[in-house]
Amino acid sequence: LEAVSVGNSPPTLRLYGWNPPCLTLGRHQHTDAADLDFCRAEGIDVVRRPTGGRALLHHLELTYSLAAPLGKGQIPRALQDAYREICGALLRAMRVLGVEAELTDGDVNLQLPGPRTNVPCFEAPAGGEVVVGGRKLIGSAMRSHQGTILQHGAILLDWNGRLQAGAMGLEDDTGLRPHITTLADQLKQPRDRDELERTIAQAFARGLEITFEQGLLTADEIARETALSASFSVKG
Repeated sequence: LEAVSVGNSPPTLRLYGWNPPCLTLGRHQHTDAADLDFCRAEGIDVVRRPTGGRALLHHLELTYSLAAPLGKGQIPRALQDAYREICGALLRAMRVLGVEAELTDGDVNLQLPGPRTNVPCFEAPAGGEVVVGGRKLIGSAMRSHQGTILQHGAILLDWNGRLQAGAMGLEDDTGLRPHITTLADQLKQPRDRDELERTIAQAFARGLEITFEQGLLTADEIARETALSASFSVKG
């Protein structure tokens, strides 16, 4: 986000996973949204992400991240419109895979929750999110910085209810599971990760009318990543 905002890096789409699992807290969310003892015992990292929103355990998922200038190319200038444009690309990818997904109605909620908001991210979809039958499949969050946005989110591949609930201090996942669905739920035949990544990249390329070139993090980005990783780690 920072590198794109000053022109040191081009607009960038990243697709990645997590090892070990990691619970991310919203930028200003209180740490009591996490069960730090459970996370420590299960080898789950806990960090604070740069975007708002609520606690989310990144585990059995494919994560996307897009950093791009507002008001250039097919990215609208208004934040809500940009959010919907990006989620629209994800929606197209899901439909190519054969998932009957749709975007939720209503305004996109880009406001930060109060510092003691402990409701998990996937408990209820906000406006503009990708759902199947009203159940969230992709949860997203956005942050703007100097005319550039970072939007990232979790595409659920499968679900481990014990870890999802335990990481947030819940007795079980009965309050979470009815609100979410996964690609494992929706696809009759499992797809390998490379196919999923290609499908998503192609949907972004078509929707945003762009051509991707593969690249790596720059030396400056890696150095900044290291500094941010240390400063945003949650101590407990």
